[in-house]
Amino acid sequence: MLKTLAAQIKEFKRPSLLTPIFMILEVIMEMIIPLLMASIIDDGVNAGDMAHIWKVGGLMVVAALFSLTFGICGGVFGAKASTGFARNLRRAMYENIQTFSFSNIDRFSTSGLVTRLTTDVTNIQMAYQMLLRMCMRSPFTLIIAMIFSFRISSRLASVYLVAVLILGAILAVIVSLAMKHFNQAFPKYDALNESVQENVSAIRVVKAYVREDYENEKFKKASGNIYKIFCKAEGIVAWNGPVMNLTVYSCIILISWIGAHMIVQDALSIGQLTSLLTYCMNILMSLMMLSMIFVMMTMSAASARRVSEVLNETSDLANPPEPVYQVKDGSIRFENVSFSYKKDAASAVLKNINLDIRSGETIGIIGGTGSAKSSLVNLISRLYDVTQGRLLVGGVDVRDYDMEALRNQVAVVLQNNVLFSGTILENLRWGDKDATEEECRRAASLACADEFIQRMPQGYDTYIEQGGTNVSGGQKQRLCIARALLKKPKILILDDSTSAVDTATDAKIRKAFAEEIPGTTKLIIAQRVSSVEHADRIIVMEEGEIHGFGTHEELLATNEIYRDVYESQTGGSGDFDEKGGE
Repeated sequence: MLKTLAAQIKEFKRPSLLTPIFMILEVIMEMIIPLLMASIIDDGVNAGDMAHIWKVGGLMVVAALFSLTFGICGGVFGAKASTGFARNLRRAMYENIQTFSFSNIDRFSTSGLVTRLTTDVTNIQMAYQMLLRMCMRSPFTLIIAMIFSFRISSRLASVYLVAVLILGAILAVIVSLAMKHFNQAFPKYDALNESVQENVSAIRVVKAYVREDYENEKFKKASGNIYKIFCKAEGIVAWNGPVMNLTVYSCIILISWIGAHMIVQDALSIGQLTSLLTYCMNILMSLMMLSMIFVMMTMSAASARRVSEVLNETSDLANPPEPVYQVKDGSIRFENVSFSYKKDAASAVLKNINLDIRSGETIGIIGGTGSAKSSLVNLISRLYDVTQGRLLVGGVDVRDYDMEALRNQVAVVLQNNVLFSGTILENLRWGDKDATEEECRRAASLACADEFIQRMPQGYDTYIEQGGTNVSGGQKQRLCIARALLKKPKILILDDSTSAVDTATDAKIRKAFAEEIPGTTKLIIAQRVSSVEHADRIIVMEEGEIHGFGTHEELLATNEIYRDVYESQTGGSGDFDEKGGE
C-alpha cells in the first residue's frame, strides 16, 4: 500500500525532502532559545551585566528570526508537497478508472469511487502534510529538549522521562480504541454520497412522487451513521486533552517543588529552572502532537487502503500481446456463446447463443424485459468478455482486437442517453472530434434533430446543461443518434434508443439509416414491432436464449412469441401516427 501511494509523490520529492529539513532546523533554533534565556537570567540579570543581556538578547532575536524563517519555508514546501501529492493521487485514480471494465466499476460502485477521489484523498493529503511537518518536528523537539534537560539536571529530567513513558502508554491505548471507529467511518461516506447522488440526479422523480420526506429521512440516516461513529471516536480522542493537562501540570508542580529545593541548596540556578520548565512544556506538547498525529494517521490509514485499492485494480479486460487494429467489416458471429456477469453465478445470462449476421444487415432484436437483449449487444464492443464460446467481428475474435480500435468501429446509442455539459456542437463531436459544422448538421438532419435545434435561440451553439436536463427525452435520443452517426461506424447499435420519439420520426430515422449508411451493420433493440418489422432479419429473445431468428414474415408464420407481440400491438388502435413515416 505504502509503495503504491509513494509512487505518486513523483515531481514533489524535492519539497517532500526539504520540508522535514526545515522543520528540524526550526526545532534546533527553538531549543537554543531557552538556553539563551537561562544565560540572560543567571549571567545578566542576577549579575547586573547589561552588556551580556543585550548580547544574548540579540542572539535570541536572531534565533527566533531563523526559527520563523525555517518554519515558513517548512510550511510552504509542506503545502506544495501535500497538495501536489493529492493532485497526483486523484489524477492516477481517475486515469485508472478510465481503464476499468463495467465489472470493475460494479465492484466499487459509483458513489464509492467518488468518495475515494474526494474525502479519502483529502484525508491522505492532510496526513501527508502532518507527516512531513509535525512528524519531524515533534520527535526532534522531544529528543533535543530531553537531551538539553539531562545536560542541565538529570534528576529533574528523569521526571520528564517517567511522564513521557506513562503518557505514551495512555495515548497508545486511546489511539488503538479510536482506530476501530475511524476504520468503520469512511465506508459510511459511500452510502452518504450514494444518497446524495441518487437524489440530485433523480430530483424530478422525487418531486413528481412527493418523496422529499423519504429522501430526507434516508439522507438523515446515512448522515446519522457517520455522526454516531465519529462521536464515539472523538469521544475517545477527547481524553487526550485532560490526560495531557494532568501530566503537564503535575510535571510543572513536581519540577517546581524539586527545583526550588535544589536552588536553595545551590544545586540549580533560577535560569536553569526556567529553561527546564520551558523544555517540560516543549516535551509534553510534542508528545501531545504525536498523539494527534497517530490519530490522523489512523484516520488516513483507512483512506489510504481504499485509495490504493483503486490504484492497484486492473481491468478485467486487456489487450492481447499482438492486437489486431483493423476491423475488416461489420459482420458478427456468435459461436456457442454463454455469458454471466459473475463467474460464480448459478445460471448464465446468455445461454448457447449462435448467430451469423452479415455486414450491412439491419437486425431487429425484440424480447421481454430481462430477456438479455442489452447483454447480447454489450459483448460486441467488448464491454464484457464472453464466459464461453467465441464472438467474432469482421471475422476476428473480439478478444484479439485492440479494444480502442474495436470500439471506434462500434457506435452505441442507449435508451438512457447521456449528454455532457457544453454546446450541441461539442456534444455531437463526441462522435468525431474533427467533424466540421456542416458534417454535424448533416448527421443531425439524418437523426431528425436539426428541426428542433434550429428552433433553439442559439441553434447549434445552444448550451446543454449537465445530463441534458434542458432538452426532452426524445430530443436527447436524437442528438445521441446524430453523435453515433458522426462516428461512421461499421456497426451501429440502437438499444431502444427511439423509445421516446413518435413512430413517424422513428420511421424517418430508419429510412435515413437505410439510405445513408447501407454498409453499416445495424442492430436495433426495440419494444415496438413497428421499429423492427422492416429489418432484414429479427432476433426474438426469451430468458437469455434465441427463441427465433428470421424475417418479419417468417417469424409471423413460425414464432408464437413474435406473433403474439405483433398482434397485441397492431390488433387494437395501433400506433397513433402509424402511417406518419410513410
